[in-house]
Amino acid sequence: ETNADGLPFATAFGDVYHPRAGAVEQARHVFLAGNGLPQRWAGRERFVIAETGFGLGNNFLATWAAWRADAQHCERLHMLSVELHPPLAEDLAAWPRDAVVRPLADELVRQWPALVPGLHTLYFEAGRIRLHLAFGDVADWLPEWVARVDAFFLDGFAPDRNPRMWEPRLLKSLARLAAPGATASTWSVARPGRDGLRAAGFEVHKAPGHGGKRDVTVANFVPPSTRRSAPPGRPQVREVERHALVIGGGLAGCAAAWALAEQGWRSTVLERHPAPASEASGNPAGLFHGVVTRDDGLHARWHRAAALAFAPVAREAIAEGVPGAVDGLLRLEHEFHDVGAMRSLLQRLGLPASYVDALDAGEASRQAGLPLAGPAWFYPGGGWLAPGALSAWYLRRAGPLVQWCGDAEVAQLGNEGAVWSAIDSRGEVLASSTTVVLANGSEAMRLLATEHWPIESIRGQISIAPAASLPLPRVPVAGSGYLLPAVHGQAVFGATTQRDDNASSVREADHAINLERLAALTGEHAALRPGELTGRVGWRCTAVDRLPVIGAAPDEASSAVGSADQPRFVPRRDGLFVFTALGSRGIGMSALGARLLAAWVTAAPSPVEASLMDAVDPARFAARERRKSLSSSPAPVRTA
Repeated sequence: ETNADGLPFATAFGDVYHPRAGAVEQARHVFLAGNGLPQRWAGRERFVIAETGFGLGNNFLATWAAWRADAQHCERLHMLSVELHPPLAEDLAAWPRDAVVRPLADELVRQWPALVPGLHTLYFEAGRIRLHLAFGDVADWLPEWVARVDAFFLDGFAPDRNPRMWEPRLLKSLARLAAPGATASTWSVARPGRDGLRAAGFEVHKAPGHGGKRDVTVANFVPPSTRRSAPPGRPQVREVERHALVIGGGLAGCAAAWALAEQGWRSTVLERHPAPASEASGNPAGLFHGVVTRDDGLHARWHRAAALAFAPVAREAIAEGVPGAVDGLLRLEHEFHDVGAMRSLLQRLGLPASYVDALDAGEASRQAGLPLAGPAWFYPGGGWLAPGALSAWYLRRAGPLVQWCGDAEVAQLGNEGAVWSAIDSRGEVLASSTTVVLANGSEAMRLLATEHWPIESIRGQISIAPAASLPLPRVPVAGSGYLLPAVHGQAVFGATTQRDDNASSVREADHAINLERLAALTGEHAALRPGELTGRVGWRCTAVDRLPVIGAAPDEASSAVGSADQPRFVPRRDGLFVFTALGSRGIGMSALGARLLAAWVTAAPSPVEASLMDAVDPARFAARERRKSLSSSPAPVRTA
């Protein structure tokens, strides 16, 4: 609300968002100058700021404006912030702004995410500025951030109004995130905050205040000599050339090259076929959307984060010529037969209609333009894309920072010291680098020389018919199969799911299966015979838990593996990374997965929280085996 002085006022805490002197002036004096900015980021490859209260975004906007105005600014600026009570986009847009930040505020509003619990990364200045915005309680989010922070903006409501934000336990958790030389500042000089910072390892001082305040607090992090190093299963700073060797030129490999280029890294992509996306990513079209589950567990959270991250990327790709649409997607619901129960679930999970809505059969039919037999989930940010064209777009966006090498089949990996080499079947070195990314589906298992990861290749056949041969929906419809809108004058539907099946040819029996699934989706049998259809066969690399495999490759030969019951404690093979097992969701997972992979490689802040990073970590399989062995071990016998 607005108080009598015209300032934004939080009734829940009985406090203003900023002083009368103005939000931008406070940001400049307290948070920027208090952390030695902009001088400290000059010439840096990356600078990372963490903020404990986003509010209306004034500190972020002032920091962005300072970065723009500074000719010596860092290459890339990351800001992590958290907000328990995020405003709606229309409320954010309505609030008056200082002239210096008004255009930036307009861009912030344009990118403002749906109010969905989780971590949302917004990209500005062609990706050189990233806002990692977490919706939720700061006490829950500080342990979930994976980053090395150079400066902390401690901007909560006053300690006597919001004491939880200044608890010693919370401030102590800043030390885990602090990079060498980290600083902190806050407008508050209250005793709880100052004592909490000292307990966290900061040297605390008072500095002259501004706008009616006599003093503010500034602090420098002085890590103890016994400070723990980051666990091996977290991105490590590596003093190496900014170049990666990416093996595999499908959707994963092309997306990896794009995300690495966003971080200023060069990449060389080796692909055994002459052109990108010639295998599993070669279907004419595929769909993307989120997931809803009763427990909103790791699977649902990962796919939600991926879907929300991909929608703006998809729109950009489509605007630049990639065939597809982001007009929404319908997924038929078979477990809930009452749309009221579906809506109750969404309310309980806090998922707004801007992410997913529950429609009854009539509403779903109107949305599809086809009669549907039952209720459906509608994902407004879902849609369809041509994966091959998307792969090529990723490469174009990487620009001169990527080198494509087709007809280059990698038979084995060599390793000498810190250098990895891709070697062909004749024993010749194709390329070398200190950093290798395996993005070649199930072939990654062969190059890793591991066979016990629960990953498999699943055969899938799609069916294709002339678009005029059957009614097509306005938006993709999915369930046990899927049906797309017209794709280049064709109807595309399917797909089969067949394990332990190596048949590469298109089969009429599989067309019959797809026709049955089509009838289940639409409630009507198409006037088509299997022999009239064409199609395509591909293999999806899938992990048993239906999550991708992204991160630093575990060192399973290390004796320490047997003692690690959490992925982050499993030792790693230096410079070797994996990006595979995207399964049937490769399109929608490609952007977030690639950006997470790039964070692993470059030690940039993670675009997902720690729990999701662990969920897709390649070391999760070894950690699970360790937990199983611990649970099956007999309890120790107690003696008197």
